[in-house]
Amino acid sequence: MLLRRAALALLAVLLAVPVLAGCSGGGPKESASGLLARAKKTLDETKTLHFVLDSSGAPSTGTSLVGGQGDMARPSSFQGTLKVQVSGNTVDLKVVSVSGKVHAQLPFTSAYSLIDPAGFGFGDPGALLDPTTGISQLLTAAKNAKLGDEKRVSGEVVREVTADLPGDLVGRLLTSKDPTRTVQARLSIASDSGQLRRVALTGPFFTTDRDGTYTLQLSKFGAHVDITPPATG
Repeated sequence: MLLRRAALALLAVLLAVPVLAGCSGGGPKESASGLLARAKKTLDETKTLHFVLDSSGAPSTGTSLVGGQGDMARPSSFQGTLKVQVSGNTVDLKVVSVSGKVHAQLPFTSAYSLIDPAGFGFGDPGALLDPTTGISQLLTAAKNAKLGDEKRVSGEVVREVTADLPGDLVGRLLTSKDPTRTVQARLSIASDSGQLRRVALTGPFFTTDRDGTYTLQLSKFGAHVDITPPATG
C-alpha cells in the first residue's frame, strides 16, 4: 500500500514537470505595438544619441537633405555634419543647434552663421530628441504595425517592425513633397534593451512622382556629449 502511494506521488510529480517548465519561460510574446511603446520609452529616457543618416532617390535639381551624422543631447542640442544636395552637388555643412538657434559653417567660410534650416532642406536637428517634436513620435504614430524577423546585427539581436507613418509627421521631421501620402517604415529595435537601432523610410521625400528613401542609424545611447553654441562671424 505504501509502495503504491509512493508510485502515485512520483507519477504526479513527473506529470507536473512539463506544465511547470512551460510556465517558466517568461510572459507572452511581445506585440509589435508593445515593442514600439518600449522603444519610445527608452528613446525618451536617453540623454544623448548619435545618428547617421543616408538617403537615395534625390533628384539633381533643387535643394535636399541627403545625409549626415552627428550627436544629439537633451533637451535641444545637436552638433554634426549634414549633407545637402544643391543642383546635383553635395555640400557638407557643419551644424550646431542649441535651444532653437541653428548655426552652420557655410561653404568657403571659416566662421559659423545663424541660419534658417528650412532654406537648406531640413528642420532644426536639435529638436530630434524632444518627445513632442522628435524621432520618438514615429513610434507612437505607427499604424498597421507588424512584427518581422529577429536578426543578429553586430552581435546584438534586433527585431524588425514594419508600419505605416503619417506623411505630414515625417514631413515635419525630415521633408515631404506630398504630406498627404503615407510613408512606409521598417524599424529595427534591440530585443533586450528596447533601443531603436535603425529606421528605414520610403515615401515622396524629394518628388511627388517617385519615392525616395531615408535610413537613420542610431547608436551611443547616453554617451558623454558636450555641445555649446559656436562663435559666429
